[in-house]
Amino acid sequence: MKRAIIAGGAFAIGLGLASAGYLAFKQNVAPATPTSTAVAEAHPSFLYGRITLDGGATYEGRLRWGRDQEAFWGDYFNGFKNQNTWAAHVPPERLRKEPHPIKIFGIEIARPEGQIDLTRPFMARFGDITRIELLGRNVRVTIKSGTMFDLGFYSSNDFDDGVRVWDGSRGVLDFGPRRIRAIDFDFGSRRIRAIDFLPAATAGAAPQRLHGTVRTRQGDFTGFIQWNRNKGVGTDELSGRTVDGNLRLRFDTLRSIARHSSDSSLMTLLDGREIVLSGTREVGHDNLGIYVDDWRYGRVLISWDAFERLDFSPGGSGPAYGDFPPGHPLMGSVTTRAGLRLAGRLVYDLDESETTETLDAPSQGVNYTIPFGMIASIVLPGGEERAKVTLHNGEQLQLERSGDLGGGTAGMLVFVDGIQRPEYVLWTDVEQVNFHRPPSMYPPQGERWITGAQEPKVDGKPYKAKGTRSKR
Repeated sequence: MKRAIIAGGAFAIGLGLASAGYLAFKQNVAPATPTSTAVAEAHPSFLYGRITLDGGATYEGRLRWGRDQEAFWGDYFNGFKNQNTWAAHVPPERLRKEPHPIKIFGIEIARPEGQIDLTRPFMARFGDITRIELLGRNVRVTIKSGTMFDLGFYSSNDFDDGVRVWDGSRGVLDFGPRRIRAIDFDFGSRRIRAIDFLPAATAGAAPQRLHGTVRTRQGDFTGFIQWNRNKGVGTDELSGRTVDGNLRLRFDTLRSIARHSSDSSLMTLLDGREIVLSGTREVGHDNLGIYVDDWRYGRVLISWDAFERLDFSPGGSGPAYGDFPPGHPLMGSVTTRAGLRLAGRLVYDLDESETTETLDAPSQGVNYTIPFGMIASIVLPGGEERAKVTLHNGEQLQLERSGDLGGGTAGMLVFVDGIQRPEYVLWTDVEQVNFHRPPSMYPPQGERWITGAQEPKVDGKPYKAKGTRSKR
């Protein structure tokens, strides 16, 4: 009897969870009621693609991640790689060891050493990606070079946020991921199977992107803006409290935003009025940071502590899908502290192996995300001195020994021509790394591609789209 009651109760709870999950799924995954059946054609600078559901239905149009987050080709898709395939080229005994403290009730009782953590995050600009698909519990990302990365679905990844699509015949619809509150519900045709990124035809009106100059103690950075890491369109809103109550302001009504205190910001409107906003993380110390797509560096993330002021200015529409060429293998040389020089194909940190992948390192509250194709050399002085990173455009940066320049870096693989196995160099033995300049990059170096689209393949077949590639 007791067993039957428990079983019945478990069934009821399970049914309730399933019902709740279904309601959540209906809200977050099922297509929303179209807000408009007349969807304007997308401008080439907007994310654009085709969503295929498990049942085979497809939706095509302009895309925006998480409904109000990443919207443009220079924005990044993030995740976490399932495994490190490059580690197989290194004998385990050669990998650096690190302590793994064992604690009981907060007291350390042992400190054995073990292999360093070789799992790595994944970052790629949407303009570098051709396809994102769900394969069981993996999210597979294919980039333009043809390289595929398998990400864990249950690890942190941007697929969790869902996607909004402006379909030309069905209106505006929202789709979400498989996972609802850590439970997988099988609702057949409602689940996303794949997203293929495509160039939009040159037809739609240009977006009003946020663009301007962010001023910091370290210097000024100019380019396209994502406030609080996600607000990047003029119609996006900024919320906070004033002396008169709660207020929401559209970004296209603002002339500037200045730090007012640790937890408030001074807004200057286009008409000259000034308003102090506080009370939300967007306008105070809980702000996640301001992304700036500065052409000199790729992208920087400016922390709230470093932020002083943002002055908005016109910046155009931004790059199209075809402005992002496929990545190339990293080529160059490694010079060791013992004076040995090894040249060939490089794998940095047992992770980054292509020109579109990025070096991530901070300097005084500004975190730089620099595509390796922009980097000419990295010099690592002895001790704790800053690393000197020289770009192909001649710019030199003094970056902190942290992130991809820190002590946790896993070293370098060098595939030397004529040698069967790659050479492995411990990070502590690296003195300098030199990179060959790739034949093409975004941001371009010396010239700017302004329009156009490459011809990607979808399901192995060429996707035909209008558009031409031209130079300014």
